[in-house]
Amino acid sequence: MTTIYSFAPIVPEHARVLILGSMPGQASLDAGQYYAHSRNSFWFILEQLFSQQKNMEYEQRKQMLLDNHIAVWDVLQACVRPGSLDSAIDPGSIVTNDFVGLFTQQPTITHVFFNGARAQQEYDRHVLPLVTDNFSSLNYQRLPSTSPAHAAMSREEKMEEWKVVKMQALQCDVEPKL
Repeated sequence: MTTIYSFAPIVPEHARVLILGSMPGQASLDAGQYYAHSRNSFWFILEQLFSQQKNMEYEQRKQMLLDNHIAVWDVLQACVRPGSLDSAIDPGSIVTNDFVGLFTQQPTITHVFFNGARAQQEYDRHVLPLVTDNFSSLNYQRLPSTSPAHAAMSREEKMEEWKVVKMQALQCDVEPKL
């Protein structure tokens, strides 16, 4: 099996919110873009919450995140995973991203939102023990996965839960652009 690697983070200056996935799916890896699968609700939800536009180009989507002080990254830097399902990740192959470095460079991050259960599980298992002492003021919350594999909720139901991201981003000292 081949090791797969996540992307560099999207991190604005003065980020307040960090959204964490587990590892990009195959469609995202192929496209070189976060949440590239056409049925993933991530961009649909964020565009609904922060933009007047729909189906924006990827660079516009990234700019929307930056303008609203939202960082996006994955818990895992590398792993072995056949296909796209989180359940297929080989636990012995997991390498996490450098969150101590990120939180040190971005002290304005106050809220970490997990895009689904697996992102939170891997963070709690591998990262939380490393950051608890120095970054104890961080607030954590798991949100429903935007993945098409999480079909128990509609996009609209997921968006209701994801509104908390906008609420926290809008509490930023620097006024976000709507």
